[in-house]
Amino acid sequence: MKKIKNILVALDLSAIDEKLITYASFIAERLKAENVYFVHNIKKYEISKLFEEHLKDVNLDEVIGDELNEKVKTYFSASANWEVLISEDPYSETLLKYIVDKYRIDLAIVGNKKHEKGTGVVSGKLLRLLKCDLLAIPATAKEKLNVIWAGTDFSHDSRKVFRVTKDLQEGHNGDLKVVHVYSVPVQFSPYVSPESMGPKVEKHVKEKFEKFLKKLDYSQPIEPLIFMGRESGAAQKIMTNLRNSEVDMLVVSDKGGNTFSPFAVGTVTEELFNANLDVPLWVVK
Repeated sequence: MKKIKNILVALDLSAIDEKLITYASFIAERLKAENVYFVHNIKKYEISKLFEEHLKDVNLDEVIGDELNEKVKTYFSASANWEVLISEDPYSETLLKYIVDKYRIDLAIVGNKKHEKGTGVVSGKLLRLLKCDLLAIPATAKEKLNVIWAGTDFSHDSRKVFRVTKDLQEGHNGDLKVVHVYSVPVQFSPYVSPESMGPKVEKHVKEKFEKFLKKLDYSQPIEPLIFMGRESGAAQKIMTNLRNSEVDMLVVSDKGGNTFSPFAVGTVTEELFNANLDVPLWVVK
């Protein structure tokens, strides 16, 4: 079983940095991680010419490094080793990929800032570029895991989600709810009404759910959550139900494949990753 040993945390000197450091501390302690690397990329080409004269004698690397080291000392309390890395690269995604590969990163923590002004560091490119798991944290995230939702389409790829939920739940009380969104196949609609097919599809999904859960051999109790939706609107269905529920984290696989509910990069997972979620989203590679 893969263990989360090395964690990367992407910082950008914005207000969400404190939340990212605090949450990284919580996750590092929870998973008994060994090393945490706090990374900031200085984009000097974005500095206005108005300030070039004022900054010409300033060592930005040193100043920013000192500031971030103080922040980490203040908000990071986990027992893991930590280090602040400062770099200059035109593309933050490329820099993060380099660090992930060099330091054998298992989990990259980034800020979900899409509801705020500014760009932030989260980009859909990261899903394809990075070989490690990704954890997107909104400013509203709480350092608790009382309720975890795990998305599945019953595929072999989606089973790896439960490696993460097991690690997160180990030694702690908490509820795991497994989420599946199904839809009635539209290609048969000219011949069979969706109303008559709905109950049959739902019965089929519940049977598959039971078989899937038995194969998992999961020690903790699991509550199934089955939502009916459209294949193209599975992400929206999940987001709607998230907003109406007390959930501390959503965990999904980067890939999947199922007739009724595909979980694959470019579809549901990418939609969730690029959405303004109010809860942390862990994407398992």
